[in-house]
Amino acid sequence: MRPQICEIKYNRQRTPFVNNPSTKPAKSPNEGALAGIKILDLSRVLAGPWCGMLLGDLGAEVVKIESPHSGDDTRGWGPPFLEGESAYFLGCNRNKRGIAIDFSQLEGKQLLADLIPKFDVLLENFKNGTLEKWGFNSDWFEKHAPHLVRCSITGYGNTGPQAGLPGYDFILQAESGLMSICGPLDGTPTKYGVAIVDLATGMMAANAIQAALISRFRTGKGQSVEVSLFDTSLALLANVGNSHLATNMESGRYGNGHPTIVPYTTYSSSDGMIAVAVGNDSQFSKLSELLGHPEWVKDERLSSNAVRVNNRELIDNLLTKSFIEYSSDELIAMLRKHGIPVGRVNTVKQALTSEQAFAKNMVIEIEHKHLGKFKTLGTPLKMHGTPTSVRKPPPLLGEHTQAVLSEYLGLNQTQIEALLQKKVLA
Repeated sequence: MRPQICEIKYNRQRTPFVNNPSTKPAKSPNEGALAGIKILDLSRVLAGPWCGMLLGDLGAEVVKIESPHSGDDTRGWGPPFLEGESAYFLGCNRNKRGIAIDFSQLEGKQLLADLIPKFDVLLENFKNGTLEKWGFNSDWFEKHAPHLVRCSITGYGNTGPQAGLPGYDFILQAESGLMSICGPLDGTPTKYGVAIVDLATGMMAANAIQAALISRFRTGKGQSVEVSLFDTSLALLANVGNSHLATNMESGRYGNGHPTIVPYTTYSSSDGMIAVAVGNDSQFSKLSELLGHPEWVKDERLSSNAVRVNNRELIDNLLTKSFIEYSSDELIAMLRKHGIPVGRVNTVKQALTSEQAFAKNMVIEIEHKHLGKFKTLGTPLKMHGTPTSVRKPPPLLGEHTQAVLSEYLGLNQTQIEALLQKKVLA
């Protein structure tokens, strides 16, 4: 019988540990790169779930824990919904098994204490101090799960005047300066069309987790990994941020243009918009010839990228007058033939139905317990020796609770039923 729980305990007999307890050799050379790695995903919304999904695509076994009362917030983010399932949730939680545990109850915390040592990675995005409040401090992890890689995703990290505040992608886009460099030149600051800070933070976290796992294979020790939306949002300033640090000049908005490369923006053709990215002077010379204006290259205002940056309005006006005489197809064919980067400004529908999207398997179908087959985005991670794969659909709330607790903790049906009656589980 499972003992009565009056405090967070650790049952050593259930958790044999030899260096990396759950990592086993790949069964075949075609398994994913992270096959055998086990991820306990306590995160919700986007940054954490995106990280867990990427690790799952790479072959890791991911178990997602949600509240039995409401589940991940994104389950309610819609429309659109597919038979009651949020398209948002479906888009960032594949390759996971889902269980539901109420951590507000002591038995729920005990289940978490029993589960953690069985995994290689703990991924969470609780408010700062939540795990510590439940009894899971550094000493607990050192004693009971020294092999564990613990990844915490927060809004602002654990230091600084804003530490402890919740993090929201939109707010971080505003605070970081990202919005100040997006939007029309004469317009207002504009956010990116998707939650770019959340998505990039998830990718940063996945990268850091894999680095920590590699370190563990060398040292036998896990470690704590901290990734914050704040740090990521500033890192995303990239060349714009570094340009400011080099000159102390404030950065501005360039619409669809580039702060240090010209011409590099969108233009109208006779039947739609195209994007043109002239990355060097040789390409500009070729473009000038193709459009019948070789004299542009000899103009001292346009002869090099450095002077074109200071005369962007001039060259943009000249190109606008030239491009409008051609159709999009004509321009794309002509420019690509001569090595000048160009592309159509597509709608989302056009992008996802393109021949290239089909060829790269970037739209896939997943079989779902309630939905049957539904379409979703494919993975951009193409591994040719240890291929990525989609093995599991996004889970229903608590879909695998009984199976996971039986498999990982050895709980029998009577024990599980008792926890279900107490609403510890769902």
